[in-house]
Amino acid sequence: MANLDKLMALPGAIVAGEFSVGGDLVAFKGALKEEYAKMVAMMCAANSLMGKMQAESFSAHTGMKWTPFKGWAVSAGDYSVCVMGNAGVFVETAKADFNKIFATLGQ
Repeated sequence: MANLDKLMALPGAIVAGEFSVGGDLVAFKGALKEEYAKMVAMMCAANSLMGKMQAESFSAHTGMKWTPFKGWAVSAGDYSVCVMGNAGVFVETAKADFNKIFATLGQ
């Protein structure tokens, strides 16, 4: 289970959550309505599945080691979302330390 309190303690963290492989919301903390958190859980699960498929394809076609798939990040506007395994965090990009974020997600 993800330590949402540790994720929320990261600089710039706004929302932290955990989701199932199938996209169900397991838990979340932060300033987001539950209905939106459920939508985000589905998005994170779908993006993780796509990332896994891409990593496996890159490995198969390039001879480079892209597996096992670990996580992903998207940054747009003033915010970023970082996901590893079945947990993720929304952060204000300007305040984020991405090395610390992924280290925390990997614990």
